Amino acid sequence: MKLFDGGRAPNPRRVRVFLAEKGIAVPIVSVDMGALEHKSQTVSSRNPLQRLPVLELDDGTIITESVAICRYFEELQPEPALFGRGALGKAQVEMWQRRMELNLLSSVAQAFRHIHPAMKEWEIPQIPEWGEANKPKAVEFLKILDRELASREFAAGDSYSIADITGLIAIDFMKPARIKVPEECTNVLRWHQAISSRTSAAA
Repeated sequence: MKLFDGGRAPNPRRVRVFLAEKGIAVPIVSVDMGALEHKSQTVSSRNPLQRLPVLELDDGTIITESVAICRYFEELQPEPALFGRGALGKAQVEMWQRRMELNLLSSVAQAFRHIHPAMKEWEIPQIPEWGEANKPKAVEFLKILDRELASREFAAGDSYSIADITGLIAIDFMKPARIKVPEECTNVLRWHQAISSRTSAAA
């Protein structure tokens, strides 16, 4: 088994944080995305979308998409449960994971990809207006999240989950995307500080 990893990119980091929470070690194959190595034959032959991370199992089976990879490891090692417990708990984690991904991480990613000069050769066509349009979308979602976090410690309830991991990655990614968490979102800032202090956040 080996994990093709893209370093500081959000989705590879999401898997590394998940694995760190599980205490699972997987051999890493580093891919220099800055040098466009994710477009190489090594990656393309495993994932025609040329995206990372890519998990290759011992028998050569390929799993791509960060949450799918995390789900695979959740099934292999259920504890600690990062996708929730029971019917309701799992549904709540799935709900907040999707909300974090679609309303926060995606908006931040679109802002970064369509505005940052370093992405000009990656995002073709790069449409700065679309990038700017996504900034307020991320901020509006943070205001909703702030109200939710007023009554609980973590994104999907009382336990840390993949929804928190996705939120952590998204907010950290806001810095290069040049988006700020509103000062009035004190619950989001408290939550982000708490999950950033976990050992896994450094993965």
